[in-house]
Amino acid sequence: MSKRILILDDDPDILDVLSLILVESGYEIRALSNGDTVFDDIRDFQPNLVLMDVMLAGLDGRTICKKVKENHLTHFVPIILISGTHDLAASLQLPGAPNDFVAKPFDIDHLLQVVDKHLAV
Repeated sequence: MSKRILILDDDPDILDVLSLILVESGYEIRALSNGDTVFDDIRDFQPNLVLMDVMLAGLDGRTICKKVKENHLTHFVPIILISGTHDLAASLQLPGAPNDFVAKPFDIDHLLQVVDKHLAV
């Protein structure tokens, strides 16, 4: 069974690119363009990893990340934040922080290395 990745980005072009890259790499994906249902999707899809943008329409990916990490049912799910405007590398050790950070524009090979690292068994 392939690993499942939940992708959350409000830019449809980035969502399409990420979906294509990850499906071609053998992952099962669920793509969301907003965070309204993210917690339901995590519960239903049971992703092995969440990959999401920091800046979402009306939401902040860091807030979603913190809520996922504080929930006893989802705290173990690795989260990788993607952002073109924030350098989150220094804050990765804070409570509720993501597991990793990838800067936009991202290199596809680097993104896949980060994803693979967090999905390694």
